[in-house]
Amino acid sequence: MRIVGIDQGTTSTRALIVNTDGKLEVVHSIEHQQFYPHEGWVEHDPEQLVANIQQCVNAVGKVDAIGIDNQGESCLAWDAHTKQALSPVIVWQDNRTIDEIERLRSEGFEDETLARAGLPLDPYFSASKLAWLLTHIPAVKNALARGTLRLGTTDAFFLDRLTGRFVTDVSTASRTSLMNLKHQAWDETLCQIFGIPLEVLPEIVPTTGDFGVMSTDYGATPITASVVDQQAALYGFGCRDKGDAKITFGTGAFVLMVTGDEIMNNPALGLLPTVAWQKFGQKPVFALDGGVYTASAAINWARSLGLFHDFRAINAFDTPPAVEKGLVFVPALSGLGCPYWDSRARGIWVGLSLSHKPEQLVQSILEGVAFRAAEVINAMHSCVPMNNDLFIDGGMSRNPYFVQFLANMTQRVVRPASMPELTGLGTIQLAADFPGFQIQTVSQFGSVQPKPGNPTSMELFERAVSMSRQWSAPARCS
Repeated sequence: MRIVGIDQGTTSTRALIVNTDGKLEVVHSIEHQQFYPHEGWVEHDPEQLVANIQQCVNAVGKVDAIGIDNQGESCLAWDAHTKQALSPVIVWQDNRTIDEIERLRSEGFEDETLARAGLPLDPYFSASKLAWLLTHIPAVKNALARGTLRLGTTDAFFLDRLTGRFVTDVSTASRTSLMNLKHQAWDETLCQIFGIPLEVLPEIVPTTGDFGVMSTDYGATPITASVVDQQAALYGFGCRDKGDAKITFGTGAFVLMVTGDEIMNNPALGLLPTVAWQKFGQKPVFALDGGVYTASAAINWARSLGLFHDFRAINAFDTPPAVEKGLVFVPALSGLGCPYWDSRARGIWVGLSLSHKPEQLVQSILEGVAFRAAEVINAMHSCVPMNNDLFIDGGMSRNPYFVQFLANMTQRVVRPASMPELTGLGTIQLAADFPGFQIQTVSQFGSVQPKPGNPTSMELFERAVSMSRQWSAPARCS
């Protein structure tokens, strides 16, 4: 059986297969445009995304099944009859709804979202984005009046367009702030809080199963898995037992830890309970989630500013860690996720002097991302003891300086994946589960031992974080 995993991420769409040697292979990859129409807004063209998925599937050749992973919280509106998008995709990074979120928080609704969805009030999640579409886009209002409106995360749009199934998997639904985590169903109270009509939302289904068939250049092919990209990575790492954890360093950094059949709700630590996956005919598996909004996006930003040109140039530095010289960078370029959940926080450098060169600025950015990941790891471990080593993947996992600094700050053995596309692997493995096929792969990991950490370094970083949370839009200053 030949199965393709489609990894529909924040910056690109990729098609992956496991070859005859048991190794994961990227067969096709297409980048898509990022749109920033206003400060804090991030959008994608939904027609471009669905066209890229189709192109990726066709590029692979004949396959027996397809799995698709998605961006999680990114969402849009479309028409039930024409299947045409009525809005852009509002990306998970977008914070246009921050004022509405603060209004809801001031009116005391966060207790309800925490109790029902397990999520704090934050622009990151889909609910307030969907409400914004209903309020601000005339075509969406008109479709609601006609009774042809559909709202949902990107997975539901892809499936509706490609197979005619208006469904979303439970892992994706758990990222909306509209699903009751305990019952895995849309929650009427949460929908009322955000002003979302229940009837315009997709049906919630397990992560694996019959998602219908899509047309390809090689005939009709079934889609047998749909899942959030980070949950797919967790599965691809082989994390199955309570306490197993991974970090994927992509545009953001996403830490997930398996908690099994137990929903671990600990809002005091800023950790989020979520659905990891649910196989067809089985109970859901839960996880703890801790997101860092900006990871490799900060490195790419530094490159765009001309601070460096070749990624190989930032694999090592001739100077001690920047933090030891008093230079700290807080990567809050899109706000702060776990454990702060402060969308108004902004990225800052603290401790700059005339002696600092571009390489030290980049060095401090790498350290800042590692510090943020360490904050999440420490919070998780205090909630559920973490098993053994720390497994990581993503672009930054190939940077030796970053990986060593992360090991030092967490005081854990860090295991970078030699095969970096574990999101795609997890998607393939989940897609294979429903037809009963076992994917044989050869996964290899490096091993980086921690060196003694400097506890004052984390204290200095936490002071800088406090400053970043005070540097915000004038509306917050009084």
